Amino acid sequence: MKLLVDSGSTKADWIALDGNGKVLFTTQSLGLNPEVLEKEEIISRLNDKFDIEHNKEKVQQLYFYGAGCGTDRMRFFLKKVFQEYFVNAEINVYEDTYAAVFATTPKGAEAVVCILGTGSNCSYFDGVQLHQKVQSLGYICMDDCSGNRFGRHLLRGYFFNKMPEVLVTEFEKEFSIDPDIVKHHLYKEPNPNAYLAKYAKFLIKHKDNPFCKKYILSEMEDFVENYIKQYDQCTQVPVHFVGSIAFYLKDELQQVLASHGIKIGNVLRRPIDGLIAYHVLND
Repeated sequence: MKLLVDSGSTKADWIALDGNGKVLFTTQSLGLNPEVLEKEEIISRLNDKFDIEHNKEKVQQLYFYGAGCGTDRMRFFLKKVFQEYFVNAEINVYEDTYAAVFATTPKGAEAVVCILGTGSNCSYFDGVQLHQKVQSLGYICMDDCSGNRFGRHLLRGYFFNKMPEVLVTEFEKEFSIDPDIVKHHLYKEPNPNAYLAKYAKFLIKHKDNPFCKKYILSEMEDFVENYIKQYDQCTQVPVHFVGSIAFYLKDELQQVLASHGIKIGNVLRRPIDGLIAYHVLND
């Protein structure tokens, strides 16, 4: 059995394949970001899913593509946790950008590949190797144009009394925004970045409201300047995107990119289906 996993900070998509590439099962767990989770919580999230726990000894190969796996230290940590759990498996841990590359980019083609979901990332793929110019410092310092950045803007706008009254009423109906509850999630619970990102759906829903639009456009401009323009090739090759933020704000994204002379490429909500095709063809 082969397991393919595409994990963000919020959720992880799992697909099990047999030797012929037939899907045996699919499931979804909470995200497994090693930058914000300890070993015990990772194991707990694995055990929480019957299909994963029940089949863990049958797994022969695990291909894990995950947020928070951009450094050797984090990859080694997660690989060690998986090796103890999937005792009969060959473990392969990659940063999540590789999943985006394999899902969006034809084999051997060049592209700039971006992730805009709970967090954000951007790399250049030369057809063989992935090149990363920005070392992420995580959601507190970076993650331009991500779900957690949008959540931060909305909460600040609300608590600084900058949010328009028409949005305040709906915001209070949709979310539990008692300060003690918000602070508990931000400072006491695991995955505060995923907690912040849950507010992004509100911003997307009201994307035409000037209050929301200014954050969308300013964050997209920051992402272009701080991430995409790190690569001189960005105006010569397609720029692909994976993630819910890119998927639901594709029109706005396309307009911002065009203003910089950048051509948008494929935009996928999730890369997992593309990963199946890639591994069936290349393993």
